[in-house]
Amino acid sequence: MNTISYNNQELAAIEVLRQTGVAILDAALVAKSAIEAGRGRVRRAIKCISAGVEELQRRERTVTFERAVEEALAARRDRRRRTVYDFRYICKRFMKRCKGLAKRRLRSITPQECTAYLHEAFNTPSQRNKARLILSGIFSTAVKRGWCAENPVRKVEPEKVVEKRIEPLTKKEIERVVSAAESYDDGSCLAATAIMLYAGVRPNETARLRWKDVHLDDACQAGDLSEGKERRMGVIYISPQHSKTGGARCVTIHPPLAKILREIQKAPDAPICPPNWPKHWAALHRKAGFTTWQPDVLRHTFATHHLAIFRNYTELQLEMGHRSADLLRTRYVAMEAAYRREESILLA
Repeated sequence: MNTISYNNQELAAIEVLRQTGVAILDAALVAKSAIEAGRGRVRRAIKCISAGVEELQRRERTVTFERAVEEALAARRDRRRRTVYDFRYICKRFMKRCKGLAKRRLRSITPQECTAYLHEAFNTPSQRNKARLILSGIFSTAVKRGWCAENPVRKVEPEKVVEKRIEPLTKKEIERVVSAAESYDDGSCLAATAIMLYAGVRPNETARLRWKDVHLDDACQAGDLSEGKERRMGVIYISPQHSKTGGARCVTIHPPLAKILREIQKAPDAPICPPNWPKHWAALHRKAGFTTWQPDVLRHTFATHHLAIFRNYTELQLEMGHRSADLLRTRYVAMEAAYRREESILLA
């Protein structure tokens, strides 16, 4: 049997490999691969190993979901208050309802897990779609910070939402709402209620308005349908910062709204809504006798009456701040109600 003899250098090499703590053969194969990558040059092989270590560290660098949320919120601190509030609320709901998510390493979260988290934390397709956008924002910020290689939420398809039509308020219901607004808290909510009902401004947009945005005497020419002549009508200016869609628009002040606003007009910098507006608004619903309340029902009521008078989808689209008239046709306007209106709330 032939015996293999080693010189001192070879024996030293075997001892070095043995000290790595892995099988000598495995250690030798790794060394062989490094030398081959270095094209037979030791210094180049060492550089290849160093570059590989740096790349591996970069790929493995990540943070917990909880830490990523903090960073994403910090990156959005200059957004509108409502936007930041929604972002924070949805993130807290994710971490509260999805067990273990807060401490999960961000880089290890898959698209399939993102889908599961959305269903665990939220109940309806519309809620999940909104949460999906915020979850995607968290991962987008993380990608910029180098905490994950890609945004897994981009591989999660948004859900189809079938919008249900909201029925407009009846004449008696409108009278109850207006009467409640006049008597509740010395009429502090009347201006906001009237703007939503007679101008179709969104609740959150109304909450951002100040009296300087109300221009009772500037405005546009509009037809007085009750008398068949032209008259000047004021406008409410919705700035890009206050608009839901980010676009500015001017909303017409029709005669019933103008009458209310002139009687209670305040200083330019005064807010339209009183402090602690959500609490007051909920109390006003109850005072008007509503046990349940659709958030946009005043806006839908306005749209129905507007179409009944003007028969103009394009004009209504501009007033409502929609990008197209499709939503008006499918959800906002009760067509049969619009065309049987004999007395409109928009006429003096």
